[in-house]
Amino acid sequence: MRLRKDGVETRQRILEAAVQVFSQKGYRDATHAEICELAGTNTAAINYHFRDKEALYVEAWRQAFHCSLKAHPPDGGIPAEAPAEKRLRGRVISILRRIADPESHEFEMVHRELANPTGLLAEVMRESIEPIRMGFLAVVRELLGERASDQQVQLCQMSIRAQCLDLMMRARLRGTSPEGRGCPIPEPLELDVEAIADHITRFSLAGLREIRRQIEGGEP
Repeated sequence: MRLRKDGVETRQRILEAAVQVFSQKGYRDATHAEICELAGTNTAAINYHFRDKEALYVEAWRQAFHCSLKAHPPDGGIPAEAPAEKRLRGRVISILRRIADPESHEFEMVHRELANPTGLLAEVMRESIEPIRMGFLAVVRELLGERASDQQVQLCQMSIRAQCLDLMMRARLRGTSPEGRGCPIPEPLELDVEAIADHITRFSLAGLREIRRQIEGGEP
């Protein structure tokens, strides 16, 4: 029983160390040696628990994602019986809190994956994010009304999420020179997460109301 407990603890330490290293360096520049040193174990333990670096990378992102959701549930703490407008803000604030939380490393890993793609996270991200996406779509559909098409619902949801992800771009590019990126860096917003969530929600609700009006009025 003691050996089994030790094995679980070792695996968890490796995962937590891998999240730190992969979020700081990305997949290609991270090494087993760095991860093992941080975890206080040896490279044989990685092979035993995860087989290889690729599997560890996938499990590290899954670990980061679930830790982030545990700290910041996708509904933002808004009950299911609340009005759709409040539930939309709950979805928005959840994304923003996850991005802004320095202990939430899922977006760091995604940012580095996008900068230097491996393709290794595609399936686990799709599998993990799909339930959240479907919940977001359900709220948007409710706000647009029954006559909205699937495409209209998806486009509106995409537009709302894009506003949230702009915060990630600003945070990740902070301190990076424009010359190094080949493009100007957005100015940091002098607002807290709650204020940004209020703005995105108000802006999005106004757009959703107008689109609903057009749908119900039969406008193209």
